[in-house]
Amino acid sequence: MSDAKALLILHGKQALNDEVREAVRQQRELGWELAVRVTWEAGDAQRLVREALAAGYPIVIAGGGDGTLREVTEAMLEANTDASLALMPLGSANDFARAAGISLDPFEALALLGEPPQAVDVGEMDGQPFVNMATGGFGSQVTASTSEELKRFLGGGAYLLTGLTRFSEIHSARGRFSGPGFDWEGDFLALGIGNGRQAGGGQLLCPQATINDGLLDLCIVPAPADTVGTLGTLLSGGLLGVDAVSVSARVPWLNVEAPKAIDINLDGEPFSGATLHFGVRAGALRMHLPADSPLLVRPDAGPA
Repeated sequence: MSDAKALLILHGKQALNDEVREAVRQQRELGWELAVRVTWEAGDAQRLVREALAAGYPIVIAGGGDGTLREVTEAMLEANTDASLALMPLGSANDFARAAGISLDPFEALALLGEPPQAVDVGEMDGQPFVNMATGGFGSQVTASTSEELKRFLGGGAYLLTGLTRFSEIHSARGRFSGPGFDWEGDFLALGIGNGRQAGGGQLLCPQATINDGLLDLCIVPAPADTVGTLGTLLSGGLLGVDAVSVSARVPWLNVEAPKAIDINLDGEPFSGATLHFGVRAGALRMHLPADSPLLVRPDAGPA
């Protein structure tokens, strides 16, 4: 297994995680040369990716949440590398991993190193990449303002609690959305532009999204008369009926224009802007995923 070699970039908060340590030990016993590097401050993930590639590691593992996955992906795209990416999901929500069918058990996640990498898409907003989802409106404000302490104790439920305590701050945003064959303008409460399917600790905004179709799935929740009631339904996990209250589309690119800057969250990273362009870098990343991942389109079966 001379090519069984990978480098794990581990989020600093997980440095003392005994499960991770044991998973790494077991993987090494299986014959893998598995190195571990820990992040300490902003920019470390990008630097460690560059060092891993320079040292000839064919696989980089992102050990953390959706934000860590985004950081590592960004660095790999900048390097224009043939190396592949695996994910050890260690965040509070792990939205991408859950939708992709990646186990939250560190050892089982490492087992995916034995799966051949799949070419997957990466979403972009004005050149900024996202692997999972871009969210806007009230939902992104909730994600950005949920404390790390709450997330540590409640996981995805922390986003719900934060949302419920901020009802007095609810307000809609306005925007015009246009793409090939799609045009919509109006007030909206929440926005999801999905390469993946869910965000905010399990909110299934784009339930049909796949990550190897060259397209982005769009979900707009228009602002209704009963704002509080509707948002309460969404935050409490009632999104099984999202199709009944949302505007949706599947597009290769999307332009957004707004009278005021819209808060946007890209895989945990906050941005804002009044004029935004979303696109897809089709097949730009090689990623180790379960063979039966719901996020993969199969030629013989169509979208999952």
